[in-house]
Amino acid sequence: MRRTRIIGTGSYLPANRVTNADLARKVDTSDEWITQRTGIRARHIAAEGETTSQLATEAARRALDAAGIAASEIDLIVLATATPDYTFPATATQVQANLGITHGAAFDVAAVCSGFVFALTTAEKFVTSGAAKRALVIGAETFSRILDWNDRTTCVLFGDGAGAVVIEGYEAAGTMADQGILTTHLRSDGRHREKLYVDGGPSTNQLAGHLRMEGREVFKHAVGMITDVIVDAFAATGFSAGTIDWFVPHQANARIITASAEKLDIPLDKVVMTVQDHGNTSAASIPLALDTAVRDGRIRKGHVVLIEAMGGGFTWGSALFRL
Repeated sequence: MRRTRIIGTGSYLPANRVTNADLARKVDTSDEWITQRTGIRARHIAAEGETTSQLATEAARRALDAAGIAASEIDLIVLATATPDYTFPATATQVQANLGITHGAAFDVAAVCSGFVFALTTAEKFVTSGAAKRALVIGAETFSRILDWNDRTTCVLFGDGAGAVVIEGYEAAGTMADQGILTTHLRSDGRHREKLYVDGGPSTNQLAGHLRMEGREVFKHAVGMITDVIVDAFAATGFSAGTIDWFVPHQANARIITASAEKLDIPLDKVVMTVQDHGNTSAASIPLALDTAVRDGRIRKGHVVLIEAMGGGFTWGSALFRL
């Protein structure tokens, strides 16, 4: 059967690193308050004029370098973001232009923090079907642009950044020993909008708006929803908490990550955690964490990796692959 494998990873963070102490000088908060509740110690904030597509382009270039292929060999770009450069055109098309690609298709996916899982699943369907040969899958955000900096319960949680992977199709044996994406599971439930949303949009009030969140409600739902799609991934593949090599969750909150791993009996030494350095970068968080662990040597070719995320909407999903 035809499968889709990841052949390169890349990421990019803005140069401006903002610590909890830096925030405490501007917002009524403290390093202790943020760290105890979230595990976050720092985040990166885009400079004035630095856009989501610029972050995405840099991450894409690094992923292409890691894959050892030219941008001209890409015929699909799927970019996950909740903070696009413009209402339209799609931010993916700006990355396409930045890379000098003039063929194929490029479009955005909007699933907030679950965006990368949704984008990877979407691109995998194109590649596995033969509709595309190689694709860039990108998660990129400038969440600092939609934060209410007077709301200390939300503005301390998020950061900006981008991560990307290059994927390609190949003929596989069709077993769980194959390299590549082995299963994906996506969910959405629009009844929960008011628990995590942005209070703006072209058809509502014509504003970009600010992020609004009911933190306790999100925490409560997150652990249960994440468990759902991970159990499905294990059932579909025969893998388990004990047989995967790495768990790379959405980097929203260290307490959510730890609680989810413990509920699923995934040892904490198999969990990749970067939230302390990046904050919650929404759709960028999984590819950022994945690239970090690939480049520092933890995740290597042949390792079985489980990723999952939950985002506003609510949306949630998982993917399990062998690198």
